[in-house]
Amino acid sequence: MFDVFLYPVSAILWFWHKVFGAVLSPDSGVAWVLSITFLVFTLRLLLVKPALSALRAGRRTQALAPQMAKIKEKYGKDRQRMAKEIQKLHADNGSSPLGGCLPALIQLPVFLSLYWVLRDFTPGAQSNHVFDHAGVESFLNAGLFGAKLGNWLSQPAAELAAFGTDHAHMIAVGVPLMLIAGLATFFSMRASLIRQTATAPQAAGIAKLMMYLAPLGMLVSGSFFPVPIGVLLYFLATNVWTLGQQHFLTKVVDREEQARVVAKPKAAGPRPGQKPQRR
Repeated sequence: MFDVFLYPVSAILWFWHKVFGAVLSPDSGVAWVLSITFLVFTLRLLLVKPALSALRAGRRTQALAPQMAKIKEKYGKDRQRMAKEIQKLHADNGSSPLGGCLPALIQLPVFLSLYWVLRDFTPGAQSNHVFDHAGVESFLNAGLFGAKLGNWLSQPAAELAAFGTDHAHMIAVGVPLMLIAGLATFFSMRASLIRQTATAPQAAGIAKLMMYLAPLGMLVSGSFFPVPIGVLLYFLATNVWTLGQQHFLTKVVDREEQARVVAKPKAAGPRPGQKPQRR
C-alpha cells in the first residue's frame, strides 16, 4: 500500500548513510544514528508547509468556535439546518472544517513509511527496498553504546547474545530514548493544550488525558513490544522535531494574526476638536 512512499524514504536514508558512512564508517553505529536522524529531519522539513497550513486552518476554526456554538444552540434539533448554517459560516470566512485534517492525512503515509522502512531491517532479509543485503547486515550489526539498532528490549536473551548484545545494554540505551521522546511528546501536547483551553475549553479534557497517555503508551510499547532501537531513535527524532516545529510555526502564525490586526482599517471618525456631524 505504501510502496510508493517506501522507496523514496529508503532512498533518503541510503543517501544519508552514504554521506555519514564516508566520513565515519559504513558499519558505524553513529553513522546509522545520524542517518536515521537526518532522514526524519529531511522528511519533516519537506512537510513543514502542510503543517503550517493545518495550523492556520485550525486557528480559523478556533476563531469561529463561539459562532458555531450559537448555531448549535439555535438549530440543535434541526441537524440539516445546523449543518447548512455551519457550512455557510465556513464559506463566509474562507475556512473549511477539513482544513486542519487534510494536511495531516498527507503527512500520515510518509510517517508510516518511515516507520516501516526501519522495521524492515530484519535478520535474513535479502534487501530493504533501496538497500541490498549488505546494507541490511550493516544496519543489524551497527550498535550504539553496546545496544544493536535492529534489536529490541523484550527480545529473548539468547537472540540478543547472537547479535552481540544483552538486556543490560539494550535497557541502558532504550529507556533514555523512550523517556526523552516521551517528554518531548508531553511538552508539545501541553503547549497545544494551553492554547486549546483558551479557545475551545470543551475539548480540553480529552486533550489533557492524551497528554499523559501518549508518553505512557510510548514507554509501554517500547518496553514490551518488538520495537527496535532504530525505531526508538525515529520516535525520539520526530518528537523532538515536533516540539521545535510547533514552537516555531506557532510564532509564525501569531505574527500573521498580529499583522492582520494592525493592518485592519479603523472606522473613520471626526478629527480632534471637530464636532461629529449628524447625517
